Amino acid sequence: MVLLLHSPLSPPSGSSLLGLQTTLYPHTHYSYQVRTRTRSIRVSVARTPATKRKEEHVVIVGAGIAGLATAVSLHRLGVKSVLLEQGESLRTGGTSLTLFKNGWRVLDAIGVGNDLRTQFLEIQGHSWAAYKAVDGKLLECSMNGRLCRMMVKSQDGRELRSFRFKDEDESQEVRAVERRILLETLANQLPPDSISFGSKLGKIERSESGGTLLELADGSSISAKIVIGCDGIRSPVAKWMGFSEPRYVGHCAFRGLGFYPGGQPFEPKVNYIYGRGLRAGFVPVSPTKVYWFICFNSSTPGPKITDPSVLKKQATEALQNWPSELLNIINLTPDDTIIRTPLVDRWLWPTISPPASSGKIVLVGDAWHPMTPNLGQGACCALEDAVVLARKLASAIKTGSTSIEDALRSYSNERWPRIFPLTVRANLVGSLLQWDNPAVCSVRNNVIIPKVVRLGPMLEHTNFDCEPL
Repeated sequence: MVLLLHSPLSPPSGSSLLGLQTTLYPHTHYSYQVRTRTRSIRVSVARTPATKRKEEHVVIVGAGIAGLATAVSLHRLGVKSVLLEQGESLRTGGTSLTLFKNGWRVLDAIGVGNDLRTQFLEIQGHSWAAYKAVDGKLLECSMNGRLCRMMVKSQDGRELRSFRFKDEDESQEVRAVERRILLETLANQLPPDSISFGSKLGKIERSESGGTLLELADGSSISAKIVIGCDGIRSPVAKWMGFSEPRYVGHCAFRGLGFYPGGQPFEPKVNYIYGRGLRAGFVPVSPTKVYWFICFNSSTPGPKITDPSVLKKQATEALQNWPSELLNIINLTPDDTIIRTPLVDRWLWPTISPPASSGKIVLVGDAWHPMTPNLGQGACCALEDAVVLARKLASAIKTGSTSIEDALRSYSNERWPRIFPLTVRANLVGSLLQWDNPAVCSVRNNVIIPKVVRLGPMLEHTNFDCEPL
């Protein structure tokens, strides 16, 4: 990747481009060009100087996937918004995420789908395999990018199932997308100065005028008529609205993005391997990158570890004696893409959980409904939230046919019946796949996955109608 800096005043030597150390030049606007494999993406960022009080109509807290998609959707409908991001740049660290056809329909609706398709491989199929060993050792293993087969003398780690997505659903579209490129592509659709970096939310208060007063950590404050909380699973906005902390589900995950400078060798298939209380998988993202994950049972989330060398060592040790191809992907993973996270969710119980909106404050994405990644729907549902909310809010603002409060309640009422079942289903699927009892795992591997599971019905939740904005 080549970065070309364009600025009326270049930052001093030693400053960070993606970190954008703009405190020395707080009034300067920078833009940089990201040159990817097939196209260039221009991202405009600005650091707004702190002032005593600013008045804003629509403020979005958080410039992640949910926040950027909401801002872009509103922008396409003629509604201006300001995004507050506590970091000094877009949160482009981490790995990739898998988007199914519902996610791609939203990206098409907001005008960025085709830009992203040119950079990421379409996944053609899905294969499941079981891991078996004798005395904890894998005696013989063969594996290629198309099928996963593991053999152990008289006991074999056979392929359990293999699917082609198009055979199950002709309209299905599955691609793994780098988080960094997705965020930059969305940010590129916004007017300059839309994102205020280094703007950490400190306090939320109702104002006498009926709006919301947002006090920032730097001492400045913003008076907002409408606040949209897109600030992730530990959302301060959600906490202020009375939501409980997300619940740890008993599993943790390593994730990473392997890099093959000369080209990765795998066919475009999702590859899953199941063990006892441990599963792993990988999926090609682009001609040179492969996303991988390891999910393991743990009674507690454990300490937060950010040292990539420690994370890589732990991930490798977790898969000791597993297929060498998977271990090679981990070894080829750059340090800045490997992470370890506890998996959490929040079940939105009817009549018990708070609604998604309170007055003119509303939640989108993980801030409202964190879910485990077992269905690949976290990002897809955040994108759906964004366009549904934008349509209702823009209509209320521009036509006055309904109040802002009613528009936000309508969004909450429409989205809840979709989000709650998906959150529960993702949790149950994860529990099934993380079984560690030998007898139960045998039933899973010999009966449930080969004879019961059908991919078509499993993917019905990816049906989502979304007209262009």
